[in-house]
Order: sequence, then structure tokens, then C-alpha cells
Amino acid sequence: MANLIETYAARVAEGVLTADPAQQAVLPYLEELRVALETEVPKKKGLLGGLFGKPAAPAPKGLYLWGGVGRGKSMVMDLFVDCLEIPDKRRVHFHAFMQEVHAGLHKARQTGVEDAITPVAEAIADQVRLLAFDEMQISDITDAMIVGRLFDKLFAAGVVVVTTSNRVPDDLYKDGLNRHLFLPFIDLLKERMIIHEMVSPKDYRQDRLAGSPVYFTPVNAETRARIDTVWQDLTGGKAEPLTLYVNKRAVEIPAFHNGCARARFYDLCGRPLGAADYLALAEAARVLVLEDIPSLSRNNFNEAKRFVTLIDALYEAKVRLICSAAAAPEMLYLEGEGTFEFERTASRLREMQDADWGRAG
Repeated sequence: MANLIETYAARVAEGVLTADPAQQAVLPYLEELRVALETEVPKKKGLLGGLFGKPAAPAPKGLYLWGGVGRGKSMVMDLFVDCLEIPDKRRVHFHAFMQEVHAGLHKARQTGVEDAITPVAEAIADQVRLLAFDEMQISDITDAMIVGRLFDKLFAAGVVVVTTSNRVPDDLYKDGLNRHLFLPFIDLLKERMIIHEMVSPKDYRQDRLAGSPVYFTPVNAETRARIDTVWQDLTGGKAEPLTLYVNKRAVEIPAFHNGCARARFYDLCGRPLGAADYLALAEAARVLVLEDIPSLSRNNFNEAKRFVTLIDALYEAKVRLICSAAAAPEMLYLEGEGTFEFERTASRLREMQDADWGRAG
């Protein structure tokens, strides 16, 4: 049986991790939860089992781990999931989980069921005792109106939740439409989860990029190989596709892991996407690796306009940009309508290359 604290110490000794007091401070909570999940007798599977069964003990409290980007929240949670020796566990990005929930609700409604959330919660509770979410955040009103009832049923069924977030629970869905309807969900999180802030002066995600270029030009085999190296360092090769749904439209992100997204220029700017789509991406990702930005002109004016909108969204959200491009920022757009407006984008691309850019975000 793997002890989480000892496993962390072993990885520090091996040089795989750097000892960090903020990370070490959360390990006892996760170790206690690991022991509880591995030693408790699972109650009858499913929502009805959770509502009417008689478990030997109530399900342990989960953990809501929040703090600034790059502090190692996802790494610590992944370490916990890896050490947890139960079969019915699942680690998933929160956006991807909510997309699955929406698909399940759609399917349930087609059967004419009165309350579509109940069969969706039942199916989830049948499959897992632990849900580990990366990057819990609520920006969509549809999600906001669903999560309260869904999680209430999951908790009642004995499902334990561990999640990371960049926001304290009280700031979830902040300033959102009809937010008063969302507030009971925040109270539910506080009741069923330990709220722990990870406070660390180090930003490991930024530190990985320290001293390394983030803007590669021209686009060739060498720059692609260098970007591959950066991506491998950021994700460990664990990325999977992510689909964001914005106003019922699917926005495909080819690769995503721990807040790091990777796509090619035409994945994001060659399709008819707009500001709302890019804002959703900026909300989900803290780092974007964008490859193969071409020279821009009147010949690809629509793609250029989308690129400007994308950079604006990334800039305002302080998303770290790593990219490969046909030319330096000032040389990307030299002729045609829009060259004057592109000067601001070029300036932002330069600013976003600074080693300290985005640290306060």
C-alpha cells in the first residue's frame, strides 16, 4: 500500500520533484482520504444505494484545492490518484466531465424521463467512488444551473470529490447571470469538502519556461522539434483532446493536459470561431501552444481577424503563449487591410514573450 507522503519524499530524493512546503502541507489531507477510501467497505453501488443504503460510515470529505496557477495543484492531485489503490476512481478535466454530463442529459431527456439529472447521477455513481477534477471553474449559466443538483445527488450516493481550482469557492461563477441560484452549490462544496489554499511563491509552470524562448520562427522541422520538447516537459506526454461547447457549438482542442492546450493555427483561426470561443479557451487553459502561424495578408484576412481576436482573449486572461510562426510579430502582417490594427497584436505578441509576463495572472 503506497503511502502518499513517503512517495512524495521518494520522488524528491530521486530529483523528480523539488520539495515544496505548500505541496507538502496538503499531503496529510490526501493521505488521510486515501486510507479512508481504501479501508472503507463500499456501500451498494448507485444513487439509490447512496440514498437508502446503510453504509458502515458516511463517505469521507473530499478536498477542494485552490491557488494560483503553476503551484503544483494538479501534480499533487495526480500523485494522490496514482497512489490510491481502488478500481473505481476517475481523474478528468472539469470541462470534459461537464460535456459528458450534458450529453447524458440529452440522452436521458429523449427517453421522456421527468428528471434527467437523476439517471445521469445514477450512472456516474455506478462507476466511481472517487472523482478527481482538474480546473473546476463555472463560466456557463447552463453548467451553473446543473452542478448543484448533480453534485447533491453524487454526494448523497457516497461519491467523493477531489478538485483543483484557481478560484476560492466563493468566487466560482462570480458575477454570473442569476448567480443567487448557484450559491447553494457553493455551500454544498463547503459542507462536503475540505477547502485548502495552496500558497506558494513558486510558479513551476513559468519556471519550466524560464530561460527558454516561447516564440519560434520560422516554421520548420527544427522549431517543431523544439516545441515538441517544451510540450513534453509541460505535460509529460499525457495530453488528450478536449472539446469545449460554446453556445452549443463544439470547439475542438487537439491536445490538453493540466491547463496546457496545444493546437495549430488553422484549428483555431481557420474555422469560423469568434470571441466567445476564444474566451472559453482562455478560461480553460493557462498555457497555449499554437503552431504554424502563417504570414497574414488580404489573402487570409478572415483568419487574420480571428487571430487578432484570439490574441486579445489570451492577453486579457494572462494565458501563456508558446508559438511557432512564419516571421517575427512585426513581420507577420505586412500588406492589405488590417495592417494598422495588427500593430497592437504584434506589440502584444512581443509583450507576451517576456519571461515575467502573466505571473500575476
